[in-house]
Amino acid sequence: MTTREVEHEITVAAPAAELYRLIAEVENWPRIFPPSIYVDHVEKGEREERIRIWATANGEPKNWTSRRVLHPEELRIEFRQEVPAPPVAAMGGTWIIEPLGDAESRVRLLHDYSAIDDDPERLAWIDAAVDRNSRAELASLKTNAELAVRAVGLTLSFEDSVRVEGSAKDVYDFINEADRWRERLPHVAEVSLREDTPGLQVLRMDTLTKDGSKHTTESIRVCFPHHRIAYKQTTLPALMTLHTGYWQLDEDEDGVTTATSQHTVVLNADNITKILGADAGVPEAREFIRGALGSNSRATLGHAKEYAEKRRAAAR
Repeated sequence: MTTREVEHEITVAAPAAELYRLIAEVENWPRIFPPSIYVDHVEKGEREERIRIWATANGEPKNWTSRRVLHPEELRIEFRQEVPAPPVAAMGGTWIIEPLGDAESRVRLLHDYSAIDDDPERLAWIDAAVDRNSRAELASLKTNAELAVRAVGLTLSFEDSVRVEGSAKDVYDFINEADRWRERLPHVAEVSLREDTPGLQVLRMDTLTKDGSKHTTESIRVCFPHHRIAYKQTTLPALMTLHTGYWQLDEDEDGVTTATSQHTVVLNADNITKILGADAGVPEAREFIRGALGSNSRATLGHAKEYAEKRRAAAR
């Protein structure tokens, strides 16, 4: 079996401890690593943990579970995939953060891997995926860590919720069946939904804002029936450099569901004046994004509420 060992590195103008924290806290990954869609914990101990990762590899959505061992004193994190996604037979590696001073660090990303059946073409595919993702992850880590040091106010998170006199399953079905949103949601002009792997969707749509402008977005969605759909946009409007979020559905013992739409956005500071005018700044961009995304989310929640409540009434 051929085992490939590769290393990528980058120098980042940020303290080593802060870089270690960004990598150790996996909820940060969709925000700082372009291939990462969603990450959650299966098991979490003081030094060892199991995490589930949904990410793209050569543009294709994949998911796998990894074990990690954290060494905070050494600023090192070891990882090993439990059941790799084909065509990978085995995959592991190490993050190593080396201080170069109080405000500068070297980040090294090591990988070792092999291909199913030791197939040369599969190995070449993995070579390309590891190289592309490693370069993208390190470049994005550098950009986002340095941005966090310099910029203030470009990241915003918010949520909207509605109370639904209906089941979480019916609300979930409405949000999950996004291929029907054009007929169900007035702010959706065009939509296409692909689900080659159950629970892993690619959603592309044109949405309308209050001013009548149209935005094309593409998202990868990870679906957890019947309580959560998490997503990350891979094609973004010009005013954002990042947009992640989730739909969360919590049904209580009385059958009442709280449906929540959550968004995390990083603004594209370079495009604010181009889109909102010469006098606009970060506060105006934050207000615009909060209004545009919140309006569409509340509309979707409202229609999902109506759908679920009608379903319950019809069943009585």
